[in-house]
Amino acid sequence: MTTAHTSTDRTPIPWWACEPRRLHRDREEITTRFPGLAWNDEGAGSWEGRLPRWPFDRPEPEHLTGWIGDEGLLLRMEYSQAYPMVAPRLVPLDPLPEPYEWTQHRWHVNGDATLCLLRDDIWTGRESVVDLLLTAAGWRVEYALMKSGVIEQMSANGIVDDLCFDHILTQPPAPPDDPERSDQATAGQDRPAC
Repeated sequence: MTTAHTSTDRTPIPWWACEPRRLHRDREEITTRFPGLAWNDEGAGSWEGRLPRWPFDRPEPEHLTGWIGDEGLLLRMEYSQAYPMVAPRLVPLDPLPEPYEWTQHRWHVNGDATLCLLRDDIWTGRESVVDLLLTAAGWRVEYALMKSGVIEQMSANGIVDDLCFDHILTQPPAPPDDPERSDQATAGQDRPAC
């Protein structure tokens, strides 16, 4: 009598075992552009750390630190075993969005508190995760503007390449109870729509 051999080991094969070139690419791109992030190979893998406060290809606005402080977004970028076909999840750790912000599109936060930075039909699996991390760094800036009440909605395209909120960041933030605070949101009405 012959018996079939069955394996009881159901450990999933990590995505990088099937996509080693993609892991090499991600590691190279992320460590070059965001050296403050550390790789963790538990589960499907993740990167965690603090993004620079202004990693964009234009000069940092004069009063940016008055709006967001000295540091950029602390986050964890979580891969799934379906990566690279499914985009990684971006989990903000500091600042952490309030639960009521998780269900309002204007905050660009999903219902599970991850960042909503792209439409599903945009990610094809060939894009660089650096683009997602740049957008997350921009989300941090727009989040500060939302929390201060000078904008009512985050921009549709993000501030990586969109200058629509830069004029606000060149002004110092108004004190919390300043009646002129709302004037900052309407200053520069000739700016491009976000």
